[in-house]
Amino acid sequence: MSWEADLDTLVTERGSALVAYAYLLAGNLASAEDLVQDAIVRTYSRRRPEDITWVEAYVRRVILHTYLDGYRARRRFAAVTPLLATADVADGAQEAAGDRTDVARALTALSPRERACVVLRFYDDLTLPEIGLRLGVSAGAVKRYLSDARRKLEPLLGPQPGLATEDVATITKGGSR
Repeated sequence: MSWEADLDTLVTERGSALVAYAYLLAGNLASAEDLVQDAIVRTYSRRRPEDITWVEAYVRRVILHTYLDGYRARRRFAAVTPLLATADVADGAQEAAGDRTDVARALTALSPRERACVVLRFYDDLTLPEIGLRLGVSAGAVKRYLSDARRKLEPLLGPQPGLATEDVATITKGGSR
């Protein structure tokens, strides 16, 4: 099968899952779709992968790093923006219409690293060391990001029934899962 057919298969069969993953990071559909498109272009411009399972995992990794790099670039740009510049208007019709779920709204309260850790932990079900490897930080830093995220999310979402007391103790006291 040609790489074009593989790309078509990836987009038709796994495209919606990739957009959903990117949405958890970006917080809006347009940005999520852009992240997926950029990740696919970067993946297929560098190599012609053969295994669809491997390609999806690689594209997810590129989505994560593209999201984090974009945040850093926006933060640097904001630091040099003239003080007279006005803030942009809200992100669009989705926010104005109030169609976002409580979780999507709550995730916007997190920093990019905290958000990435939450998505990798609870969506990808990775262990703390695996998250640390993906983000290039220590497992201890991941624990801290998850702890900070939990502290920010609880007032917005309430106590989470899926996270048992012993899991919280493990995260805060140094366990790895």
